[in-house]
Amino acid sequence: MKESKPAISFALHGLPISGGIAIGQAHLVSQATLEVSRLTIAPRMVEKEVTRFETAMTNVRAELGAIKNNLENSPAEMRAFIHVHCMIIEDPELSKATRQIIREQRCNAEWALVQQMNLLVEQFDRIDDAYLRERGHDIRQAVERVVRELAGHPASRKSIKGENLIVVAHDLSPADMMTFKNMNVVSFVTDVGATTSHTAILARGMDIPTVLGLHNARQLIRDKETLIVDGTRGVLIVNPDPRIIEEYELRKTQFELERSKLKLLKTTHATTLDKIKIDLLANIEVPEDVTTVLESGAEGVGLFRTEFIFLGRGDMPSEDEQFEAYRKTAKNMEGRPVVIRTFDLGNDKVLHVDEAHSDRRRENPALGLRSVRLSLAEPKIFLAQLRAILRASKFGKVKILVPMFSHAFQVDQTLALLEQAKSSLRGEKIAFDEDIEIGGMIEVPAAALAIGMFLRRLDFLSIGTNDLIQYTLAINRADEQVANLYDPLHPAVLMLLSHIISSAEKAGVPISMCGEMAGDPNFTRLLLGLGLRQFSMFPARIPAVKQRIKQSDISEIEPLARRIARLDEPAKIAEQVEKLNATQQ
Repeated sequence: MKESKPAISFALHGLPISGGIAIGQAHLVSQATLEVSRLTIAPRMVEKEVTRFETAMTNVRAELGAIKNNLENSPAEMRAFIHVHCMIIEDPELSKATRQIIREQRCNAEWALVQQMNLLVEQFDRIDDAYLRERGHDIRQAVERVVRELAGHPASRKSIKGENLIVVAHDLSPADMMTFKNMNVVSFVTDVGATTSHTAILARGMDIPTVLGLHNARQLIRDKETLIVDGTRGVLIVNPDPRIIEEYELRKTQFELERSKLKLLKTTHATTLDKIKIDLLANIEVPEDVTTVLESGAEGVGLFRTEFIFLGRGDMPSEDEQFEAYRKTAKNMEGRPVVIRTFDLGNDKVLHVDEAHSDRRRENPALGLRSVRLSLAEPKIFLAQLRAILRASKFGKVKILVPMFSHAFQVDQTLALLEQAKSSLRGEKIAFDEDIEIGGMIEVPAAALAIGMFLRRLDFLSIGTNDLIQYTLAINRADEQVANLYDPLHPAVLMLLSHIISSAEKAGVPISMCGEMAGDPNFTRLLLGLGLRQFSMFPARIPAVKQRIKQSDISEIEPLARRIARLDEPAKIAEQVEKLNATQQ
């Protein structure tokens, strides 16, 4: 009898999405859309194929509806993400076009659906903004569900056998994750995905160790192989030897003990050792996220990304639709501040509002008509959003945040439109906060270097580090070929951050940070030392940042941080930041 070869141990590196350690067995999940082939349908069978497609769509709608109804006691963002997939399945641009392809090309429904999916995803792939570009994955994931249904392998799963299962897939949708939620699953790993994908956001909300972007994990791993997932470092170890397992078991115990300690910080204030109060706010995408915000102990909403209201539909939401979303958020936050950012969209983002703009696409949409530029180019749409926000300000402490300012005239035009919106509401005798504050995002180097003109015109500022770093270093961090050059500690980035924060402090203008740096405890002390006193981040990251704040003495770290900002050697900066974080533990 031939002896089986011993399993080979190896490690894969991906994106650390949700921290923690998981040890268990691999459970492989296939992706139906990767296995679709084109079949030619006989003329007399075409309408039957259309009916087969429509039946599959109906079944998937029902399945998603059932999943959504079973999430009564789950985090709010879970219901929101399932809702997005429901909207995609309902989108006539997907279903109508697929039926047309079946009829015109006499092909099978699976092939037609995937062709239309590719067209829609291609539009999202042209988006520069990493967060919005990732919404193309939502379309892929929703279509994957329909393809499985067409193939006779519906996505709904019976309980899978085994303990401590680690799901290994090419991609996972939020609905897939919900299906596994009540099973013995301890971790998720996928070939694709990014830190801004809904899969990533949901994994953090579920607080389950997750690593995405592993490229070929699904092909390299066999079912039931032993795996270790290090969600903090983004490492997946396949077939580890007993000594490695023992080491990670110890790390797992230590991590879980630390996590239980962090939960005790929920009701405490983020105050430093030298008694300086720091404001910790949360970033949200939909009104339902408020539940998670309150559970995290956040003191308010520092960034409400209103683009979510736009996504999943082919037209712009009406003023009343927007008002209801903003009103609900403001009311449920019970007097805590809510910073609502106006649409951070662009003509590269499938914005069906003006066909005249359709020929303005550029190869680099990041430098094109987007954010406040598009808002000012479409004053009717901008006014509707400003009116909706103003109307909602009656129900809570609402502030307006405008993205991507780079010129003073953009601020002046925005303020003029805001006054126009106020005037129209006064004429209609609709109440709103007359003293509502308006702020701007500092996310391009031009705004950072010429910050004075914004400090004189606005009530507050917010630093968007994701775009600021990308624009400063000319790096698209979603491009795998250059993503390694994306460096928050680059000397130029630190010089800009120091300049922005100190300028705002001297002018007496409140300034916050809502980019990913704000939610990373490794940068907390550096930012505190540079003078930052308000952080906004994903709710799940608040406890770890709060703990770092409570262990910090600003009077001691401030001179160190100032020196770090003046260094011009990356290795020296990294060394000093590590030293800064090693103190006051």
